[in-house]
Amino acid sequence: MRPRRVYETVVYATNFEAAAAFYRDVLGLREVSDGAFRLDDDALLLLFDPTRSSQHGRGVPSHGPSGAVHVAFAVGDGELDAWRERFRDQGIELEQEIDWPRGGRSIYVRDPAGNSVELVEGDLWPR
Repeated sequence: MRPRRVYETVVYATNFEAAAAFYRDVLGLREVSDGAFRLDDDALLLLFDPTRSSQHGRGVPSHGPSGAVHVAFAVGDGELDAWRERFRDQGIELEQEIDWPRGGRSIYVRDPAGNSVELVEGDLWPR
């Protein structure tokens, strides 16, 4: 027995409004609740305030980062160049671009909270 998929990923941000706007308006994720973004039927991105989420006694175990976290999103074949243009048009600096040795490409930007956001074209990990 093993888990079947990633159900949700959490990104932490102290400026909730700016981070929510990035994921909603720049990446185009569908906000289904305050700070909850649905990618598709199987994946959810949650935006949490690290000060609140690290407090004990809030009904779920406390958690939170001590620095920037990383999240990667798959994009369709041939779409990475359009994403690069979209980021440029939004004034978002492209931090790095990598052509991976096993195939696939990635571009990296930072969200308003400083988290590393990667967009991946192709398959980076062997199956």
